[in-house]
Amino acid sequence: MFEKVLVPTDFSKYSQKVLECVGGLPGVKEVILLNVIGPSDPLARVWDPGARLEEAKTKLEEQKSLLDGQGLKVKTRAEVMLEGEIWREIQTVADEEKVSLVVMGARGKGFVEGILLGNVAKKTLRYGSTHLLLMRYKILEDVEGGTLEAFCSRLFSKVLCPTDFSEPSKEAISFVKRLKGVEEIMLLHVISRGETSEEIDAHYQDAMKKLNSMKDEIEKEGRKVTTHISVGSSPEKISAVAEKEDVSLIAMSSHGKGWLKQLIVGSTTYDVARLGTRSVMVVKAGKKD
Repeated sequence: MFEKVLVPTDFSKYSQKVLECVGGLPGVKEVILLNVIGPSDPLARVWDPGARLEEAKTKLEEQKSLLDGQGLKVKTRAEVMLEGEIWREIQTVADEEKVSLVVMGARGKGFVEGILLGNVAKKTLRYGSTHLLLMRYKILEDVEGGTLEAFCSRLFSKVLCPTDFSEPSKEAISFVKRLKGVEEIMLLHVISRGETSEEIDAHYQDAMKKLNSMKDEIEKEGRKVTTHISVGSSPEKISAVAEKEDVSLIAMSSHGKGWLKQLIVGSTTYDVARLGTRSVMVVKAGKKD
């Protein structure tokens, strides 16, 4: 599924931990390891990136050795960016290398305590056009040694798939079904509208019927499936269920009902990825594997 992936790195301790999990992704064979070098002072009129470029190449080789040890084919790229934003360079490299997935930490160098999604990750999420896996800072920060290895190998074991029954959300679920290593799929629908208890109950009955139909189809393929319905704010309920059920990953489409054909990610997916504490895979709507 993920034969060729792109891993942007800023050489932080956290990005190092993300690298340790790459070998556990389903089907991964090749990794593009990328460091983007921009001016320390964006307003500087003269900038010589030579020293930083050589330093980046040395550090990339060090991180490459870690991936080599996982039996992966690794290509390193140090790209100098004279102007613009880092997320654009990440997407440019993803397109050039024809990768199937971008894997990055939700946090990196220079993060402020209390901000759950770093600026580069946030913009890659919002504007990027490649499937994206965001590894959560807190999860990786709290695990050490063998525990980290166990976490990495079981990242896809219990996957929460929110659905609003739109075509993009069905694409995301279909995407998850094809992943190796998925032991359980949890289907969740959040009822976020309804003025009376009767309206909410009608939405509940309709959602239960649709979820059970989806569950039956997935179970035919030998997957374990559970269904959940919550009432309230979609981002809040998705995050709450993920915590309560201790899921290993949240997988959702970049867009839901009523989305426009543009690259900006939908508000629910954006908020879950930005504020949650679980790793999130964003399946870009309409994009072939």
